[in-house]
Amino acid sequence: MRVNFFISLSLSATLILVSACKFETSVLPEVPPYSQGMSQPRLDKIDSMLSQTIEDEHLPGIVALIARNGKIVFHKAYGQANADSSKLMQKNSIFRIASQTKAITTTALMLLWEEGKFKLDDPIHKYIPEFKGATILDTFNDEDSTYTSIPSPKEITIRHLLTHSSGIGYGVIDRDLRFKKMYQKAGVTDLFTTKNITIEESVKKLAKLPLHQAPGEVFYYSEGLDVLGYLIEVLSEMPLDKFFKERVFDPLEMEDTFFYLPPTKEDRLVEVLHKVDDTWEKYPVTFYDQDYPISGARKFFSGGAGLSSTALDYAKFLQMYLNDGILNGKRILSRTTIKTILANQMEMWKQGGPKHYSLGFSIINQKGEDEGGQGSLGTFEWGGYFNTQYFADPEEKVIGIIMKQTQGKVEDDSAWRFRQMLFSAIID
Repeated sequence: MRVNFFISLSLSATLILVSACKFETSVLPEVPPYSQGMSQPRLDKIDSMLSQTIEDEHLPGIVALIARNGKIVFHKAYGQANADSSKLMQKNSIFRIASQTKAITTTALMLLWEEGKFKLDDPIHKYIPEFKGATILDTFNDEDSTYTSIPSPKEITIRHLLTHSSGIGYGVIDRDLRFKKMYQKAGVTDLFTTKNITIEESVKKLAKLPLHQAPGEVFYYSEGLDVLGYLIEVLSEMPLDKFFKERVFDPLEMEDTFFYLPPTKEDRLVEVLHKVDDTWEKYPVTFYDQDYPISGARKFFSGGAGLSSTALDYAKFLQMYLNDGILNGKRILSRTTIKTILANQMEMWKQGGPKHYSLGFSIINQKGEDEGGQGSLGTFEWGGYFNTQYFADPEEKVIGIIMKQTQGKVEDDSAWRFRQMLFSAIID
């Protein structure tokens, strides 16, 4: 009996030890590259390439991060974080991630899907009645932006919004000038703002406008994720920023990701720069004020483009996906939900291309893998308006993130070079 007691005690201790090892407390620890099958000399070449990019003044500053198997093997900062070079880029510098917000909004929405709050093919008007009776643009008067429309044969569904196939446009960055004018005249707020407006107010104005084409026909990049940001508020009965914090950021220990930065973090925000006569200068206010994360009304929670974050925080978010929904022992999403999110939902710009679109991500298909330098079949990716990019390869268990903050024309080929060189550094 005594022997059995000690055996039982020993087994219990072993189980506790195994459990502790399985769910280690350190999220994305930094380790030697060779321990994760990555070549140090080849990573050194990436380091040299990024350093040279700064030296050649193709970019003012960069933060790059590479993780494999849940471990960071490369995390470095280069160059300046503001126009006068008084602030150097740091690994924990905070960037406006713009459209990288979309994947987080998708994730937050799918948390509610897991709770049975909606079906993906529900019409959006079931939850936001203003979208009832969708119409399609018919005629447009360039002189006064008046228009006529015809009834749409289909209503917009939640899946359409997630896959940029709703027919909604993107206003100020829409490639169709008619929609730029219509959205501006109607007072629709695109992207981000310092003005005193809420996402609810903007989405309800958007709902009254005609579509490019019938929902479900083609991929047309849109502010549908802003609509879904408001849908999250409707379904959860919480402001979007609070829902993100409680359900995504806190569980993932994303301590530097916000719509609007707290005062204690404002000095880490990188300026948006552009080049003027060979000098990096702060980008001027245009149709938006680039200081929106720290100034203005701080009320507009854009589900499509509003967040700011760090390379490390975004790596935690992506690692959760590579871990089938778990990070640091905390279950965020079901493995089966992630399978749905990353499935082929929509062909992108042309048939037979190297990518398709899922729910919130662009996905490398077989053609893309065969072309080389982009990752394995199933690699998911996207980027942001201020020159940020990310990708995560489920087969190789590798994450790549490269953050910059520029607007206007720059001679920047760092994104594709970083990615191509990263995959070449895998040696196991």
